[in-house]
Amino acid sequence: MYVQIIDDSTGTTLVSASTRDAAVIEVIDSEDTKVKKGYKVGLRIAELAKEKGIGQVRFDRQSSLYHGRVKSVADGARKGGLKF
Repeated sequence: MYVQIIDDSTGTTLVSASTRDAAVIEVIDSEDTKVKKGYKVGLRIAELAKEKGIGQVRFDRQSSLYHGRVKSVADGARKGGLKF
């Protein structure tokens, strides 16, 4: 799972996180479900956003329904301090 915060005006990726990042791999247990992994990715993206001074974002889920992994990423990001 990959998550990015993009500046739409310039098309530049400001921060990104995924389940393959070393910082996320450290906190993922082998028994974690995809939903729990998504939550941890959400926490990580919020942490990276704070480091860059980003506090508010627009959550674009494209055509994905707002449940399961998509919802867990949003929940993790909100828990980490991002505002949607």
